[in-house]
Amino acid sequence: MSGFSTARQKMVDGQVRTSDVTDRRILDAMLAVPREAFVPADRQALAYLDLDLDVSEGAAKRFLIKPALTGKLLQAAEIGEGDAVLVVGCATGYLAALTAKLARQVAATECDSALAAKAKDAFTAQGLANVTCRAAACSEGEPSAAPYDVIVLNGAAEVMPEALLRQLKEGGRLVGVSAESKPPRAMIVTRTHGEFGHRALFDAAAPVLPGLERAAAFVF
Repeated sequence: MSGFSTARQKMVDGQVRTSDVTDRRILDAMLAVPREAFVPADRQALAYLDLDLDVSEGAAKRFLIKPALTGKLLQAAEIGEGDAVLVVGCATGYLAALTAKLARQVAATECDSALAAKAKDAFTAQGLANVTCRAAACSEGEPSAAPYDVIVLNGAAEVMPEALLRQLKEGGRLVGVSAESKPPRAMIVTRTHGEFGHRALFDAAAPVLPGLERAAAFVF
């Protein structure tokens, strides 16, 4: 086994399984998708550490969220093989690549156009034909492929992303970290009869996605 394959196995066994991720499909996807392929070359040694990994190359900081949180959010989303999924703020595409192993079709958005291009290249290199990526604001989503069975945020939101919720199918669900109040928590929002039900899942922290920050309070 290469060093990266060993590190990937240790990540799944030591970080993901120990966080109560038991869904075999998610564990298999995390073993199959090389996280280092979504990380700049100078940071590949950090690819399997238990941290939010900075993959930005421009001014705005962009991250791959921690492996354990990635697995827990995917498990909470209960993605089926026939589902259409939107991944918001995908950065270099790791979470979207995992999702592509679970779903029928994945649309991903990323606000940094250079990173969106890297995500596309990584999907091609990994032979993933059922996932697309477009440069777009995190708050916009991807209306052209809506509605979605599942929307996954690759990060936290300090405000409720209304435009994203409107892109959910009836019975669809959005998962991500809500940082609207303290402590931040992973949340699932389910659309039923046009109404949105919110449920807290577990305490979790993640970098806030650009465009989903709370507006700065006015200070005298």
